[in-house]
Amino acid sequence: MRSHKLNLTFWFFSLCVGYFVLLTNQAYAQNYPNRPIHWIVPWPPGGGADVVARMVSSPVAESLGQPILIENKPGAGGNIGAQYAVHALPDGYSIVFAYSGTHSINRHIYKDMPFEESDFVPIIFLTSVPQLLVINPKLPVTSVKELIAYAKDNPGKLTFGSSGNGAINHLAGQLFSSMAGIKLLHVPYKGGAPAAAAVFSGEVDILFGEPSTVLQFVNTGKLRALATSSDRRSVSLPDIPTIAEAGVPGYAVTSWNGLLAPKGTPESIITRLNKEFNKVLADKDMQARLIKIGYEPIGGPAENFSKHIAAETLKWGPIIRESGLKLN
Repeated sequence: MRSHKLNLTFWFFSLCVGYFVLLTNQAYAQNYPNRPIHWIVPWPPGGGADVVARMVSSPVAESLGQPILIENKPGAGGNIGAQYAVHALPDGYSIVFAYSGTHSINRHIYKDMPFEESDFVPIIFLTSVPQLLVINPKLPVTSVKELIAYAKDNPGKLTFGSSGNGAINHLAGQLFSSMAGIKLLHVPYKGGAPAAAAVFSGEVDILFGEPSTVLQFVNTGKLRALATSSDRRSVSLPDIPTIAEAGVPGYAVTSWNGLLAPKGTPESIITRLNKEFNKVLADKDMQARLIKIGYEPIGGPAENFSKHIAAETLKWGPIIRESGLKLN
């Protein structure tokens, strides 16, 4: 009898605690946000991640009624910024820019990862991003086929930059070299902007870059665009052929990005943020601005993003194992 009473008391207490937590979360969400939100971007200022974060954060901040502060924390292929976010309070005031390299590729490359994907909860799948194959205009080629022929005539001479060892544009270059049967020397930089600058200064010859970083230099003639890396022509760059069309059949690499929060962030806050970012991505003017710089808006439920991360992680595993690429 006493045991039965204890069980009833325990379950009543648990029910009360659960109800209290539910009411607290609801009240917390209703008051959210009441101070600035920190958006951690694991890449330097000026790169594609930084550009997109600043572009979409402004209207979201206006709708939420609180500033969104961009914090650039680059290094280790995005791992430093992601690790920083893991240790932030899960209260909705810290969110992190998630990138295909950091959240689907790095796990296969780095010997010791400072976080698990389960340390995060998804907020939204922001955009899909084809890489743009660009070269220094002084290179005497105007097409992918000519680039491959030049590389074969000058073995070991051509270099390609990337935003870091193991970044998706590093792997895009490695895959291109392998499939085209050429040798390119990889030179890593600390972000897309420094890598782009290295190409137009002549420090390196080639870059697979995010359009938001390189298009401004293509438009001013500092870089020459040859092709895009996706399996179909880019919505934002319909006149530029894919690498598969231009001379390397079967080639396809696409980057992507989105938003995550530390595990434990209240679901009601995730729902609120997902709603606000979806609203911005559905805006025709914002869509046009993103497409203009090479980013194709996605949006949708938060869970769609976690499913995409899982699928991409599986996809890149065999490719990276075959390449033998490993980092400490």
